[in-house]
Amino acid sequence: MTLGSMLRVVVHGKLASWEEYLPLVEFAYNSVIHRTIGMTPFEVVYGFNPLTPLDLTSLSQGVVLRLDGTKRSEAMKKLHKKVRLHLEKKNQEVAKKANKGRKRVKLEPGDWVWVHFCKERFPTHRKIKLMPRGDGPFQVHERLNNNAYKIDLPPEYQVHNTFNVCDLSLFLTINDDDMSNFRTNSFQETENDAIQIPSRPFTRIQARDLQNMQGLFMKLEILGMMLIENKGYVLRNGGVLALLVRQGQSADRPRA
Repeated sequence: MTLGSMLRVVVHGKLASWEEYLPLVEFAYNSVIHRTIGMTPFEVVYGFNPLTPLDLTSLSQGVVLRLDGTKRSEAMKKLHKKVRLHLEKKNQEVAKKANKGRKRVKLEPGDWVWVHFCKERFPTHRKIKLMPRGDGPFQVHERLNNNAYKIDLPPEYQVHNTFNVCDLSLFLTINDDDMSNFRTNSFQETENDAIQIPSRPFTRIQARDLQNMQGLFMKLEILGMMLIENKGYVLRNGGVLALLVRQGQSADRPRA
């Protein structure tokens, strides 16, 4: 429990009187053993734990209280060394738990990345909920360490160009061979996309829907050819939708 949480419980809605309770809450906070350091903050700073009002025994004559300045200094050094080792152990445990399942990202100068717009750093770019959450790609200028990178950011953003790795996403480029499989529309010169027929057994209704879908694709292909050859006819006779309806009716009408 943090100091703010303890103070919130003690105040219990009386916000104007929080200063009166602060010394008591601070004393209680510093007198409790913390799991991170393995002892109380009082003991870390002063070398002993203070007495509380609940202590009815006489003042304990501890070893630390009877030592002179030199020996007391050596005892405090040993105590701080013990606390430091305990802190390092706890930090390793917390880091191991926090990094479980995470993938370490390592960027190099020259890589292209996307920059995430956090609200604290880019308030003007996050004013509206539907505004873009990032921008890029921008090139990595310098690698400071495993967590910080300098980015070639345009000057109009008016922010420092050093970013944490959690605010960067690697920009993945696509080779020319991979781009040959992408088409913006079905009229580009390349092979037609095959209809994916499921390998599992399907019902009669699903078979009928698949057959209707194949017929619709054929009509759309014919429509595309007619759009290319008869643009003026399409515009004079009700547009593309009317042409599609006429084409579908003529294809579905039984022949004599």
